[in-house]
Amino acid sequence: MAIRVVLAEDNLLVREGLQRLLETRGEVEVVAACQDLESLLVAVDAESPDVVVTDIRMPPSGRDEGVQAAERLRETHPQVGVVVLSQFAEPEYALALLAGGSARRGYLLKERVHQVEQLAAAIKEVAAGGSVVDPTVVDALVAAKGQAERSPLAALTPRERDILGEMAQGKTNAAIAAVLVITERSVEKYINSIFQKLQLTWQPDSHHRVKAVLLYLAERDA
Repeated sequence: MAIRVVLAEDNLLVREGLQRLLETRGEVEVVAACQDLESLLVAVDAESPDVVVTDIRMPPSGRDEGVQAAERLRETHPQVGVVVLSQFAEPEYALALLAGGSARRGYLLKERVHQVEQLAAAIKEVAAGGSVVDPTVVDALVAAKGQAERSPLAALTPRERDILGEMAQGKTNAAIAAVLVITERSVEKYINSIFQKLQLTWQPDSHHRVKAVLLYLAERDA
């Protein structure tokens, strides 16, 4: 069965081009195409898509409507995945998108759009509950932290790496505890240790988890 997609992009030519590209993929069905945040949210209510593919900036403000949509949908339609397309490689936008969890969320640079296979693969991954972060964004994050010669992940114990791997799947502490058959309190202790070893203790709490996951994904995909 095709993955049902709602597309949001305020530029008419870009929107129509994206729709045509996606419709060349038999596994994707574009059920609505929208031009702003309000029409996007209305279309999701009406069509119940599997995934939303949205530009990061749209009317009414032209700032971060794609991220706003993802935050709203996490509350109103938690099973709907969101792939945000952006021309910005700065990690802050990706961090804002993933601040509430990485499950069913993707952040791709617009330069990838002409590579329809990559976009389709991201849609499928997000629809399945996974997450996708553009490699350029991950590289920018790691560079901003001042990457050492040796990966900071090398300092993690095998159990801490297991915990981090579960975090990368968007699982809560309770879900991680159930999978690894340990207490939720133990999970919290392991995560605090991970944050310390990755030198994330200076970050706001909401960013700790996301940055740890991005570092994990960067090494796993290297």
